[in-house]
Amino acid sequence: MADNPKIPFASSEVEMPHGQARAMGVSTSLDTNGNGGNDRKRDRIDVAPRFTPTDVIRLNNLFRGQDAAEVVASVIGAGLLGETAIVSSFGAESAVLLHLISRVAPDMPVLFLDTGKHFPETLAYRDELTARLGLNLVNLSPDPEDLAKKDATELRWSYDPDGCCEIRKVRPLEKAMANFDASITGRKGFQSSTRTGLPRFELDGSTGRLKFNPLANWSREDLDAYFEAHGLPRHPLEAEGYPSIGCSPCTSKVKPGEDPRSGRWRGWDKTECGIHESVVSPIDDDPANDPAF
Repeated sequence: MADNPKIPFASSEVEMPHGQARAMGVSTSLDTNGNGGNDRKRDRIDVAPRFTPTDVIRLNNLFRGQDAAEVVASVIGAGLLGETAIVSSFGAESAVLLHLISRVAPDMPVLFLDTGKHFPETLAYRDELTARLGLNLVNLSPDPEDLAKKDATELRWSYDPDGCCEIRKVRPLEKAMANFDASITGRKGFQSSTRTGLPRFELDGSTGRLKFNPLANWSREDLDAYFEAHGLPRHPLEAEGYPSIGCSPCTSKVKPGEDPRSGRWRGWDKTECGIHESVVSPIDDDPANDPAF
């Protein structure tokens, strides 16, 4: 690894993102004349977004071409993301990102969406990696009231997978992320056609939060090499033909030559759960529209 790179936002040539200044405790107060001097300062309500599109462009340009481990160390070490959490599915490739982050920020919260529909193997793998890497695991569960109102049969996945993901993934994560400025994800560009060209840094919808995808440009070969180099355990279902692993009812084996994520929601016009790309359930909340089983 190269020598520690310079902290990018410490330079007078690059302005620190407004949201990042707040996260690092840098004063942005104005004096009574609005000049930012050392005269008497007054408090003001800060309504600016955490990050802006300009911040995202700057970050992607600053770290273009750098090794993922170097970027992780630089960004997290300098506190450039503010309050940050990792979002992990503990799927087939999750160990790589979790290992990278744990070496730099072992106390960073790891958010796991415990949907109640995971494979038993995934839950066992979660526990194994948590113990091995010393992770600060945070399990997020669906709201019991939401489940009672909208999925009392626990079969919503079979007729409205978007609605099921909304209840069991999107809402719990939105609630948890209210306390954070940024999230780190394990998405890679090669995983599907919808993720081709995935940037390392991007805005999270309209929230002003940042998404950091350290492995965006990694290939399958890069991942395999990292697993081997660090002796990381594989998800037990990967060897059985599951290169992408989500909830058990909506995950199937992938045939040779298929897109790695083709086994997710097979037969549905659906490629994302909604936590990274917005999806809208075609079925409203009126129980009268639910199918009879």
